[in-house]
Amino acid sequence: MKISTKGRYALRLLYDIELNQGDGCVSLNDVSERQGISKKYLEQIVPMLTRSGILRASRGNKGGYSLARKPEDVTVGDVLRATEGSLAPVSCLEFEQNDCPNADKCPTLFIWEGLYSAVQTYLDGISLHDIAERAGKLDADEMADNDYCI
Repeated sequence: MKISTKGRYALRLLYDIELNQGDGCVSLNDVSERQGISKKYLEQIVPMLTRSGILRASRGNKGGYSLARKPEDVTVGDVLRATEGSLAPVSCLEFEQNDCPNADKCPTLFIWEGLYSAVQTYLDGISLHDIAERAGKLDADEMADNDYCI
C-alpha cells in the first residue's frame, strides 16, 4: 500500500486548518503558502473532504474552510479513506462481505485480514488532535534544544 500525495496533503491541509481556524475560516491561499502546496492541488482535495463530512466550506468575504467535526473526532483513517478510497491490501477485502469464491479455501486470506485490521486499527487510532499535539511537542522540544543560557 502506498499513500499518494492526495492523502498526505489532505492531512497537512487539515492540520493547518486545525491550527489556524480559531473561530473563523482558513483560506486555501494561506494554507498553500504555509504548507508549500499548490492551491490548485488543494482545490482538488477539498471536495473529497467536504463530501466526507470532514471539512465545511463557507462563502463570502471571510469565507474559507473549517473543520466540520472536532479534531479529536477526525482520524487519519477517515482522511485517507476519503482521499485514497479503501485501505484494503487486497481487493477481496474492499467490501464488508467477502464475495471471493476462493475465500473459504484461500491459504493466505488470514494474512491480508490481519494486515488490514492492523492498518485500520493504527490509522483510526490517530486523530488530527494527536497530530497537532505531537507537532506542538516537537516544536517545543526543538525550541528547548535551542534555548541557550550564559
